[in-house]
Amino acid sequence: MAKILITYYTRSGNTEKMANFIAEGVVRGGAEAEVRPVGEVNPAELLAYQGYIVGSPVYYGLMAAPIKELFDESVTLHGRLAGKVGAAFASSANIGGGNETTCLSILQMMLVHGMLAVGSSQGDHYGPCSIGSPDSRVEQQCKAHGERVAKAALALEACE
Repeated sequence: MAKILITYYTRSGNTEKMANFIAEGVVRGGAEAEVRPVGEVNPAELLAYQGYIVGSPVYYGLMAAPIKELFDESVTLHGRLAGKVGAAFASSANIGGGNETTCLSILQMMLVHGMLAVGSSQGDHYGPCSIGSPDSRVEQQCKAHGERVAKAALALEACE
């Protein structure tokens, strides 16, 4: 069974709520979900997962420093995460607050590792985005996102 790590940074709790909704979708998609704050994730542990969904509040249109730090420290794994599934999600305080650019900054880090990025042709294309506390629309987007990532990881696992 594919294991998906959902890791996040939060100060208000909004990004954590999104992570938990995403985990529900991962399970619904048939994979195992593990939800952990980014401060509890050691880069070496990333090798044990088939996919990662990383969430951050928006800080000047980019990911929060603790998320960037995880990616910076993951340089020791360069090339060893290639082919794994990656996805992003973000939360901000305002419309136009930088959610999409934050998701893109996370996806850029994943692509440099050679990971396969999962997005959506409907809804939030680069990953679920919440403005303030997640509402029912965001909850649905998060669950669908988790399910898509799980199905992608399971499909890749079946090919191995």
